Amino acid sequence: MNQESPTAKAKPSFPSSFWTANSTELFERAAYYAMASFVVIYLGQLGFGAYWPSTLNSVLWFLVYFLPVLSGSLADQYGFRKALLVAFVLLAVAYFFMGFPVWFGGARLMEAGPSEVSVGWRTALPIVGALVLIGIGASIVKPCIAGTVQKTAGARKTLGFGIFYMVVNIGSLVGRLVSFYFRRRFDLTAIFGVSMLMASIAFLVVLIVYKEPDLEMGGAARKPTKTMGEIFTGMFTVLRNGRFAMFLVVSSGFYFIYNQVYNLLPLYVKRTVELKPAMDIYTIANPFVIVSCQLLITWTFGKLPPIKSIVVGTVIIGFAMLINLIPIYSAGGVGLRMFDLLPLGSLFIVLTVALIAFGELFAAARLYEYIGSLAPPGQEGLFLGYSNIPLALGSLVGGPAGAYLFNAVMCRGAQKLPSGLLKLDPHAATLGWVILTLIGLTSAASMFGYNEWLKRH
Repeated sequence: MNQESPTAKAKPSFPSSFWTANSTELFERAAYYAMASFVVIYLGQLGFGAYWPSTLNSVLWFLVYFLPVLSGSLADQYGFRKALLVAFVLLAVAYFFMGFPVWFGGARLMEAGPSEVSVGWRTALPIVGALVLIGIGASIVKPCIAGTVQKTAGARKTLGFGIFYMVVNIGSLVGRLVSFYFRRRFDLTAIFGVSMLMASIAFLVVLIVYKEPDLEMGGAARKPTKTMGEIFTGMFTVLRNGRFAMFLVVSSGFYFIYNQVYNLLPLYVKRTVELKPAMDIYTIANPFVIVSCQLLITWTFGKLPPIKSIVVGTVIIGFAMLINLIPIYSAGGVGLRMFDLLPLGSLFIVLTVALIAFGELFAAARLYEYIGSLAPPGQEGLFLGYSNIPLALGSLVGGPAGAYLFNAVMCRGAQKLPSGLLKLDPHAATLGWVILTLIGLTSAASMFGYNEWLKRH
């Protein structure tokens, strides 16, 4: 009898919904990161004052990373395709309303936003509504795309999620580059036009091409099996596990520092280094480092125990903040231009973002692995659904705290220059950067201490 050799069988290819989902994720991330680096600056120039821009931005990030606990359950109940279509309608509308006050509402962007709140309700209302809608829409997309990869990758889940993670960062790169081109060609509000276009393309991809993964993999159409009350109650089931809830709080310190890339760093550059900073290009260092160094870090340090890798990553992002002392105490100061390209202060912000990305390579993926190890047998998936809660908590606190550190600590005793920029008192600026570093180091020590306590109990 002739038997077919197993080696003769070709490895099954990923189904179409896998590639459609990843293409959709690319456009969604491009839409989000086209504007993410400028939200705080944009709100400040609209007149939201010194503290509200960072606070509202932190609420946005909190919604994006906390709501998947709820929106993922709803998507499971009603189907990924329907959920994605709703999400991209919300996102396209939201990005339109982010630019609406300037495009059609008569609002004007000020060169340097005032410290006091001067924005009127006709401008504030569409902006706040848009930020909430972006948070809801993005929170729906995340579990749908990750769920599609989970359902369609089969035995090649490691490769499948590797592709997914790479696509996320490619989308981040694309969004920032396209945003930079149109922002320079028109004005700052063009970034929201780019975001709206990307979200609309993603909607069309889902509408025309995307297939429900359950059906494509030979399963039955999904029908609702839980009431809304049961879904809301289930959100808090996992948090009853005390040791897990404690870890979520302890590990949020890592993301408190990470979130300053989109809160304190834009404020610092805009107010003290250059009036028109290219924050989309400066923060592109994050996805660039991740895409180019991911395999190297994984191959070199992949055998480190998860908690040690997380601690190393948190120490790195803590010290990443401290390097900004160098331009403050250099002869030319933060405004000295390097090779006539960009100010020294901006160069070190780019280096800070790159170092934070290195810390992310050590810590982010290993956080998922560590959370999986904390889950009781058979509940790994449920616990991993809460893996973004540290990012949500770190972001919620990081926005207001970052604004306070910049405005009340770093800017203490600052002098306003004729250019409109602030000349910081070196001692006050030093204190702000040192506080951020100490927060990172304290978080690292807390995670190490938590792990030691867990082993003893």
